[in-house]
Amino acid sequence: MAMAEHLFFLFAIFAAVALAQPGFISIDCGIPVGSNYTDSETGIFYTSDAGFVQSGENREFPSSNLVASSLKRQYRSMRSFPDGERNCYTVRPIQKRSKYFVRASFMYVDYDKQKAPEFDLYVGINLWTRVSLANASLPFWTEIVLVATMNFIPVCLVSTGSGEPFISAVEARLLKDSMYEAATHNQSLLAEWLYDAASTSEQIIRYPDDDYDRFWLPYTDPSWASINTSLTVENSYLGFEPPSAVMRTAATPMNANGSLYFNWTANDPNTEFHIFRHFADFQKSNGSTTLREFYCCNNGDSCFALEPDYLVASTIYTTSPMTGVRDYSISFSKTEKSILPPILNAFEIYAVLTLNETATDEKDVYAIMSIKDIYGLEKNWMADPCLPNKYMWDGLTCSYDDDNPPRIISLNLSSSGLSGKIDASIGNLKLIQSLDLSKNNIEGPIPPFLATLTSLAHLDLSQNNLMGTVPQFLAASIYLSYLNLSHNQLSGSVPISLVDKSRTGSLTLSVDPNLCNPPSCNATDPCALKSCKKSPSVVVPVVVVVAIATVAIGIAVLIWFKCRRPRAARPNPQNIQREGSFNLETRRLSYDEMVTVTNNFQRVIGKGAFGTVYHGQMKDGTEVAVKMLSQHAHASIEFQTEAQLLMTLHHRHLVRFIGYCADGDKKALILEYMAKGNLGELLAAQDEMETLSWDQRLRIGLAVSQGLEYLHVGCKPPIIHRDVKAANILLNENLEAKLADFGICKIFTDEIYAHISTQVKGTHGYLDPEYLSSSNLNEKSDVYSFGVVLLELITGRPAIIQTMDSQKIGLVKWVSSLISGGDVRNIMDPKLQADYDITSAWKALDISISCTQPKSVQRPSISSVVAELKNCLEVERCTDRSSDSTACIVNPFEVIVSPKPGQRLVQS
Repeated sequence: MAMAEHLFFLFAIFAAVALAQPGFISIDCGIPVGSNYTDSETGIFYTSDAGFVQSGENREFPSSNLVASSLKRQYRSMRSFPDGERNCYTVRPIQKRSKYFVRASFMYVDYDKQKAPEFDLYVGINLWTRVSLANASLPFWTEIVLVATMNFIPVCLVSTGSGEPFISAVEARLLKDSMYEAATHNQSLLAEWLYDAASTSEQIIRYPDDDYDRFWLPYTDPSWASINTSLTVENSYLGFEPPSAVMRTAATPMNANGSLYFNWTANDPNTEFHIFRHFADFQKSNGSTTLREFYCCNNGDSCFALEPDYLVASTIYTTSPMTGVRDYSISFSKTEKSILPPILNAFEIYAVLTLNETATDEKDVYAIMSIKDIYGLEKNWMADPCLPNKYMWDGLTCSYDDDNPPRIISLNLSSSGLSGKIDASIGNLKLIQSLDLSKNNIEGPIPPFLATLTSLAHLDLSQNNLMGTVPQFLAASIYLSYLNLSHNQLSGSVPISLVDKSRTGSLTLSVDPNLCNPPSCNATDPCALKSCKKSPSVVVPVVVVVAIATVAIGIAVLIWFKCRRPRAARPNPQNIQREGSFNLETRRLSYDEMVTVTNNFQRVIGKGAFGTVYHGQMKDGTEVAVKMLSQHAHASIEFQTEAQLLMTLHHRHLVRFIGYCADGDKKALILEYMAKGNLGELLAAQDEMETLSWDQRLRIGLAVSQGLEYLHVGCKPPIIHRDVKAANILLNENLEAKLADFGICKIFTDEIYAHISTQVKGTHGYLDPEYLSSSNLNEKSDVYSFGVVLLELITGRPAIIQTMDSQKIGLVKWVSSLISGGDVRNIMDPKLQADYDITSAWKALDISISCTQPKSVQRPSISSVVAELKNCLEVERCTDRSSDSTACIVNPFEVIVSPKPGQRLVQS
């Protein structure tokens, strides 16, 4: 299938799935390619599994089969997997970091006259359950609650040698983030039982009665009586949303003074269980007496008193799992002052599945999945690319490190039928060392992004239709030891450095003969290689020389890193010259050197009022940002101010100064290169891979506040930045934030004064309103601007917002208009997908509001902000659902979720 056709086919499938029921993915396995239907009973839209799996065979019940005629439609077919030990579905599109209820269903079609097979079911690289059909004539399903770590969910069937694995349906349902808090990035919940207590119907209740399509099975007990109502039972604002159809019936003891209970036996005493019990009363108390109150006890202890609400669901759930025994019992008995006996409307029991395996680095997974989709590869690439090791994808090599996720270091797509250009997704495999794209139908130029693959040591692009010249950037890769560009339509000359590497034996080079015409061996002749004794295609690397050079480079790098650490010095006003020239000769570069460093100003990485910023590389290999001065007079003053300050400022959260150029009217600052660009661009990015997590945002905010604290408190005299904004906050490859652009900084020359009067400078949307109206500047002006930046981190919105009616409104005003609603979720960036702790979110919002108070005296000092943000980050860390944070959480054993603000939680 051609690339465009393949992408259109995938898009059509995913679009149909997404538009049917939002948040639902419903796959009927084994029906023909392109088939879909709307289930007549539920109204759920099902589609063929052809776009989600690349292996297996379709099987269907014969139309004459009496069993089949009584089955739901998704059980009348299946896909079996006679070949391969592991076969996987890629369930998508999925919202990363969101919570899902996933179901796999099985109904065996006895096509081979054998007993029903037994096999393992995995979600990604972690075991979900063993599928063993005790009664092959009945449908079987298993359900799991999980947090999606990627934008797809891999569901894998693994053979155990007991027949061919098969599957009938795969379904995924998006949940609210507040539901099933025990499901985290580190553990999932396996649904053992979801029961509709004392149901008066024998039917399973599901969608559309349950918005999340959970299967509620009817359950009763001989000692239970059933009560019911025809009225609607509402859900509480933080509830688990048990459907009203389930909550309209409830169990109560046959004996009015008796107790309710249910129990179960665990196969393994080490299994951990989470229990959810749902209650709603059908009789309304007059308020003068306690109509219905009862104790809910676990294994005879840990009892809580509960008074259920009238026609509103309340839920008791465990915050710590029950474990350590085989037999479990949950009982309900009325309190001494209760008039009516206890009730139970519904209950859910889940077993904890700990996710022990560390998946392949997500950036590599996104990259390789994108490569698969874009080129329409027919390879049976399934689930995790690198894990388990024995299922590593064909054509890949991965590196494994106990402390880090696996990484893809080699990709061989030779003779894979690739067409089109070399796609940029290949450039996202940042640690790749070997890339073989030979013998395909690739065309166009060699893309520059290959220059960013600093680990690349082997590149084979031969026998394609590549055109253009051999790019210079290939010569810059110090790791490249094998390069085959032959059998293409490249023209021009081979870069001299590649020729030199080939002659020394450090590079095996293969190019077409037409690239090297002049018959000479002159070292300065880039085309001399053809007539030299060593052919580029048969050069043998001199291993000893390379090894010695590698050791020498390693030692030099260590010495360089050790010697380059700046001393922690506070700027002194005597060292800062406001007018005239300055003496920075030890870091001065000529304009010609600037041309070399920037490769003739080839790559622009930013623009501003100061001038254009270019990417560069120093002689020692250090990547730098070269900030060229524009010809404006004010730019010259700002250039001088920034250069002087940068020479004396040394802090981990301020951009580091490397050098400068002052060659006539050619002026430039050379600063450390920040690979992730500025915060404003990153927050505005639509790419899911670039979305900052809540933890990362808090760390960025803390880093910037610490940089400002250094300017305000650590420098004598203090320095006011005056232009704190998202565009002046830069991030390196590790998302470490640093404050930049010191061109309009102001220095307090006399510490006696609390403020100074100066010409107003800064950026609209970030300007302190008091400073704007009075021209009186002090440190709190920076605090206001920082508060706006913090709001940008919280909301994901810019400092100035354009409303639906094309009006422009400040972010501070927009947030203020929403705070009265009392729900921080309406303010938080929707790209976070509710993956944050509410307490931490409220605390961060409170800090930002205090920073953006209209009067400076109402704002905190930057040191207070630093302390508050540290506390805020600690709150997030202690409740981080992606890490083991039990050491800093103190919770009761159970939590009651109820709409009553003063709901009593009594431990007996």
